[in-house]
Amino acid sequence: MTLAYIALGSNLGDREDYLRRALTALRQTEDIEVMRVSPVYETRPVGGPAGQGPYLNAVAEVRTSRGLHDLFAVLLNIEQQLGRVRQEKDGPRTIDLDLLLYGALVHEDAQLTVPHPRLHERSFVLQPLAQLVPGLLHPVLKRRIADLLAELQGLRLHGSAAGRELAGRRVLVTGSTRGIGRAIALELAAAGADVLVHGRLSRQAAEETAERIRLAGVRSEVRLADLADAEACRRLVQEAWTCWGGLDVWINNAGADTLTGEAASWSFERKLRELLAVDVTATMLLSRDVGRRMYEAGGGVILNMGWDQAESGMEGDSGELFAASKGAIMAFSRSLALSLAPAVRVNCLAPGWIRTAWGEGASPRWQERVWRETPLRRWGRPEDVAAAARWLVSPAAEFLTGQIIRINGGVVRS
Repeated sequence: MTLAYIALGSNLGDREDYLRRALTALRQTEDIEVMRVSPVYETRPVGGPAGQGPYLNAVAEVRTSRGLHDLFAVLLNIEQQLGRVRQEKDGPRTIDLDLLLYGALVHEDAQLTVPHPRLHERSFVLQPLAQLVPGLLHPVLKRRIADLLAELQGLRLHGSAAGRELAGRRVLVTGSTRGIGRAIALELAAAGADVLVHGRLSRQAAEETAERIRLAGVRSEVRLADLADAEACRRLVQEAWTCWGGLDVWINNAGADTLTGEAASWSFERKLRELLAVDVTATMLLSRDVGRRMYEAGGGVILNMGWDQAESGMEGDSGELFAASKGAIMAFSRSLALSLAPAVRVNCLAPGWIRTAWGEGASPRWQERVWRETPLRRWGRPEDVAAAARWLVSPAAEFLTGQIIRINGGVVRS
């Protein structure tokens, strides 16, 4: 399935009705699903004969399994059905359907060029397109749609837009059906990002998170994958990358839970195998795959998950296991940041005592230890980690890469 963007315009007759009828025809066409439609804008004609009336313009986002020329033929047929007559260049028309983008495809022949060759020159196209996908990269110019619009309008944001600094960014958070991952996904959605939710088994839990994300007025979809399977990791990156025509942020939050449930009684060796497969190998494979794609696309951010005590040490089986696995990711993240600079930023969060599922049921001895070791005298919350993640992936942190950020209430151990 491919995401495509179609511009709609009309300046003859009942303009609103022609736009509605064109959208209805698209919705009724087999193998085409209209996902979203931008607001409608009224604009002055550009070029063409004098005396034309103003246009109504909008952009539709569609998902389709039809090939490029097949989709183009559908648009021409709808125009014909709605009385489009081509008599003079840029003349008035009942309906105009232009194929702006077809995934990330770059194609030109005698019949069709995508991306649309004048896409970046037309505010009446960029404005509604930016309402849908401000962070989408133009496949040729390698510029965000929002930036192309701002340049055309002679505007440049100074600083960041309060509260929506991630508007248009396309994000995937692994392990985002619960705990820290879910908190991060919701926080980034609140900042305006479109978020792909990843889970291992439970589609219901993933869909529930996605529904919460959509309440923030952004897009969300679900992808399930067992990250212990290297081939599943490869498929996840491929599917996620093609879903919205690329990604701006990838957060490797998923980790093997060896502290609660049946896994708590596993042997040391079995826990080690699970942690190495999910926390280490999967993080490295996913980061390298998506990092390469981001680098080739011209930019992106990767955020990995470490552990504050991986550097200072903690006694016991769990301390040894998590120090080995999370310490590996912290070291890997520093090196990956060098490999992908300057196009892609890579950083690592190192949470401390965060009240996740294990913390909720921790014994009084552990509750006392957290209070004693944490200068801020409380457990951390998943939302504390999410707030740090939001800042790290935002433009405000654009001079940070290769860093380990501790979110641990001030714990310092040597």
